[in-house]
Amino acid sequence: MSMFVEQKTIRQLFEDNKSDFLIPDYQRPYAWTEDECLKLWNDIRSFAFPDDNYTLFDSAKDEYFLGPIVVFENAQEKMEVIDGQQRLTTFMLLLRAFYRKYETSNMQDEASITTRDNIGKCIWKTNEFDKPDPTKLKIHSEVATDRDKGEFLEILQTGLAKPEQKSKYAQNYRFFQERINEFQDLYPTYFSYFPVRILRNCILLPIKAESQDSALRIFSTLNDRGKPLSDADIFKAQFYKHYAAIGQKDEFIHRWKKLEELCVKIFRSSSDSPMDELFTRYMYYERAKLGIKNSTIEGLRKFYERNDYSLLKNSATFDNLNALALFWKDVVNQNANTFSDRVLRRLFVLNYAPNSMWTYLVSVYFMQNKKRKPTDNDADDDSDDNPFYWDDTPFYEFLNRITAFIFAYAVTNPGVNALRAPVFAEMLKIVDGRQVTFSEYKFSRNFVKNQLEHYEFSNRRPMTKSMLVWWAFHDEHQELMDLDTTLEIEHIISKKRQEKQRVLKDSRLLESLGNKSILEKRINIQASDYRFSDKSQYYLGFPGKASRKNKKPTQVNELLTLAKTKSDFVQTDVNTRKNEIIGGFLNFMKSNELFQ
Repeated sequence: MSMFVEQKTIRQLFEDNKSDFLIPDYQRPYAWTEDECLKLWNDIRSFAFPDDNYTLFDSAKDEYFLGPIVVFENAQEKMEVIDGQQRLTTFMLLLRAFYRKYETSNMQDEASITTRDNIGKCIWKTNEFDKPDPTKLKIHSEVATDRDKGEFLEILQTGLAKPEQKSKYAQNYRFFQERINEFQDLYPTYFSYFPVRILRNCILLPIKAESQDSALRIFSTLNDRGKPLSDADIFKAQFYKHYAAIGQKDEFIHRWKKLEELCVKIFRSSSDSPMDELFTRYMYYERAKLGIKNSTIEGLRKFYERNDYSLLKNSATFDNLNALALFWKDVVNQNANTFSDRVLRRLFVLNYAPNSMWTYLVSVYFMQNKKRKPTDNDADDDSDDNPFYWDDTPFYEFLNRITAFIFAYAVTNPGVNALRAPVFAEMLKIVDGRQVTFSEYKFSRNFVKNQLEHYEFSNRRPMTKSMLVWWAFHDEHQELMDLDTTLEIEHIISKKRQEKQRVLKDSRLLESLGNKSILEKRINIQASDYRFSDKSQYYLGFPGKASRKNKKPTQVNELLTLAKTKSDFVQTDVNTRKNEIIGGFLNFMKSNELFQ
């Protein structure tokens, strides 16, 4: 990765007639408010006029570093801005406000005229007589979702921010005009020192990369101030170009914003951008359609940029993304109008799967098997309802099978990478209209039984909670819980009880699957160190105890049953329960035809 780095003053960076900066369509809208502008103003004023005394400034040595900007030269020979958009835009507004002050004042001395012209050469390109041409700006904005970008360009051209203009561009421009007027009132004789010191002594570090990919990588490495561009920001630009070409630019901007807001709500736990998560889940569907089952996964942007982003230039893609997002909204909201109770219970268990591979399998299943409701409008309308349905029984059976397979594979073949080969093979079956069977990856019953019996179900392992949630919902009387419920792992025989009473002859049984259950955090905190008879009261919520304040009982049906039917829980109960859980899971695998 090659790059060119050269420290430059504001004047050196902008005055070059070849300077032609472009804020591309995939960037986010201009976001600086008066708070950021005030901080910038105070900082550079203190720098240029130390202690409000212009004589304390050393023009030969003093420098104010404004930070790096990252750009690359695109096919149109414009400097496409990856990092530094907010600062470049704000400085252009500041310089234009200074230029406007010179335009409308009586400052006609040589220093003022020279300063005004130097500022003008930073805002506009010059003609052959070396005079600024207000029709040729040195910065342009194509931000797809920024409705106010036209005001920015208009302000730079005219120097006017009309009262009815309420954009951040107009507000910040008026802010700078007010500060400049105040400064001139205080220092009329020394006014021009301020813009001159900004032009000559404020420093930027432009980093010119060889390509967009390189520029994005540099930005990710350097940036510690804001949120780096996501792949979805790049994809947005391709969609924007497509919809602008067919005359649907405004509709697209509206729909994209709605989709963004929806993704923020439904993909809250993603480490990447919420929109990136949606594009990732959809990628597996398109990947399967291409017949790709290679376990090596290329980057998200590498996949979508195939054939010059042809997938994103197809209107059906955006419609599909909307439908997929609405599907996952219904999953997160546990929509009983969309899913049957048995399906919701399966989805709840999968939310505790040891890895996220199930979300990709389910996304592919939905995309392949969705059917349009005959009475609903198109998927790209403004409705928040999913316009599709699917057959409940096949979906329920599919969820059962992938639960059994993914959970068993996590015990017998730890690591998500190992899971890719069987899952990708089944994705190809899904798009071919075939049933998911994992026929090439079936298990030996004895091997799985042995692995489960000797597996270390410690609390630090995700698989422990996965198995306990599965076991809780294996009970047909277990009611559906809210996905926001915070579940912890409960030791039925507590560590403190073991220390005092030695209930278990082998202390290692404390960590046995038979001694563990899921339990709501609010109850687990209270019941953690008590004897079983005391714990039972917490499980039950202290029913009928006048001396105790009634509390909500646990929703874990197995614990309620134990509390009502047992006076104590001892070593034989731990071993019996462990065998029941393992036996139940093996039967679950058998019912899903996963054994050889």
